[in-house]
Amino acid sequence: MASSRDDFIIAIRSAFLKKSTQQKFSLLTLASISVFIIVLSSLDFKAVRYLKAAISEIVYRSSFVVSIPENMAKSAFTEVVEYTTFFNSFKKNSVELERLKSDYVSNEIIQYENKELKELINDYVSSSDKILAKIIVDHDSPFLKSIIINKGSKDNIKIGTNIYDQSYLVGRVIEVNYKTSRVLLLSDLNSNVPVTIAPQNIQAIVTGAGSDYGQIKYIKSGLTEDLVGESIVYTSGTGAIFKSGVPIGILQSFKENSVNEYKVEFYSDFSQLKYVFAEIVTKKEISQTIENNDSNEINNPIDAKIKILEDELKIIEDSNQKFQVENDNLKNEINNLNFKISNLNNEISSKERTISQFNLDNKELEFLRLNLEYGHKCRKSFLNTKGYNVGSENYKTCVLNRGKN
Repeated sequence: MASSRDDFIIAIRSAFLKKSTQQKFSLLTLASISVFIIVLSSLDFKAVRYLKAAISEIVYRSSFVVSIPENMAKSAFTEVVEYTTFFNSFKKNSVELERLKSDYVSNEIIQYENKELKELINDYVSSSDKILAKIIVDHDSPFLKSIIINKGSKDNIKIGTNIYDQSYLVGRVIEVNYKTSRVLLLSDLNSNVPVTIAPQNIQAIVTGAGSDYGQIKYIKSGLTEDLVGESIVYTSGTGAIFKSGVPIGILQSFKENSVNEYKVEFYSDFSQLKYVFAEIVTKKEISQTIENNDSNEINNPIDAKIKILEDELKIIEDSNQKFQVENDNLKNEINNLNFKISNLNNEISSKERTISQFNLDNKELEFLRLNLEYGHKCRKSFLNTKGYNVGSENYKTCVLNRGKN
């Protein structure tokens, strides 16, 4: 009897070693396990309920862990896109605001000159055109402050041509080649610029200090007491080296050895220049201009000057109107940005509420998990008279304490 049983077992083992038989046995095993699980799920046994809860817990936590990288990637991508859009808009508005400030300073300087009724021209009318130039070499040393631009004599650049950063003066051309030119910056030790300090209308000379600021020199004695910090410094046009009314910087005062000293903080940061504008100036005789524009010849030069001043006043009014429109547009953009910021704050609040709800759900899941393991220790029963009623706060506290009262 024992030998026949051993033979039967050996035959089954040898059959299972064959590949086709192994496949059939695997399918049969899976089918049997499936039928067994289905039958158990239809039965309302305590062990089956615990098994269902454990399987659900494992599946839920596995799916949650698997989805963490995807959710983090989506959240990071959304935040990067929102930040990039907001930063680009902010950068654009900052550039526009700086340009409006530059134009506003230029407009103030023109108003000062109009109030003084300064002589603008003698016997000719000058017109200018600015061309864009790129800085190809920057000679930054403790003593030499100059740059090389990619414009030269072929672009009508001449020695003495003024160089600007937007509307601010940064230097003048001192050497010209066919395709390049050297520009001496205002911060160079060899730079001397005749200036007017407004609104006091004080004439002075600004010299370079070899650093990022200029020094005020050659002021008539007694006038330094009238200087006020934050005054605007612009070119006076004395000596016909620089065009009058070009903004340079703001006057700053400081004390040295109990004496008030003054320096000029330039509007432009010369170490950050990448592109500049070269001003090409052309001159026309007044008599020729009048003959071309008016059939009635004006022999009186005073009338010609008045006409030019009227034209300049019209240009200023048009510029002011344009600045007003641009300022309104800028205010609208700022309001739109504030609205977007408010929306982003609302979204952040919504996400914080979602996170808070998620934390509550995690606590509930933790309670359910511990309830499966320690619920019998905290549940009041015939054998456990010190337990608590299911659902009470004491019962939950006991379960969270892992069955410790």
